[in-house]
Amino acid sequence: MPEKSSIFDMIGPVMIGPSSSHTAGVVRIGRVARHILGAQPVEAQITFYNSFASTYEGHGSDRAILAGLLDFRTDDVRIKNALDLAKEAGLKYQFKPIGNASTMHPNTIKLQLTAADGKQVEVVGESRGGGLINIAQVNGFTANFSAQLQTLIIRAEDKKGAIAFVADILAQEDCNIATMTVSRKGRNDLACHFIEMDSGIRPLTLQYLSSLAWIKEITYLIGLD
Repeated sequence: MPEKSSIFDMIGPVMIGPSSSHTAGVVRIGRVARHILGAQPVEAQITFYNSFASTYEGHGSDRAILAGLLDFRTDDVRIKNALDLAKEAGLKYQFKPIGNASTMHPNTIKLQLTAADGKQVEVVGESRGGGLINIAQVNGFTANFSAQLQTLIIRAEDKKGAIAFVADILAQEDCNIATMTVSRKGRNDLACHFIEMDSGIRPLTLQYLSSLAWIKEITYLIGLD
């Protein structure tokens, strides 16, 4: 008698679970969060909202999110073993379902991650279908980027002229800005710039921006598919 197959035996060049929203999109959210953290997380508090809250185990979203945190791509055959592989990698994780969050997208995940050096990030992602995602928030700042393009995240002082200055630097790099979201904690407080670009930026330019006193941190994401 042939061995029963699971939804994860259907993974190919593009993950084909019972729903791409619950598989490929979830892997991508995990990968983006890991790259924002900048390291392999050692602890992860994972909250599934709305439809995810009731289906994350049956549809394999629990394995998918851990696979993303392990930096697996959406077509990686190891995804089906991600629960065990996460433990082997020293990743302590906890799942929390919240089924009635009316203000949130139906397929929303919040990740609270900690790296070995103590760095922490909080990322809220939405799986939009067809493997597409929206990163809605990063550390409480409204973000709204897809992670399909080169993405620059700049945490900086809410300084007059900052947006124009950064845009001018990117123009000099011949980088076309596809989308830009700027969110701030309050007037003259910290702000975060989320900039999606059609092309990359040179390391020298990143070093220059990082050297400016009013810029506190830069994260550069190179299109995570």
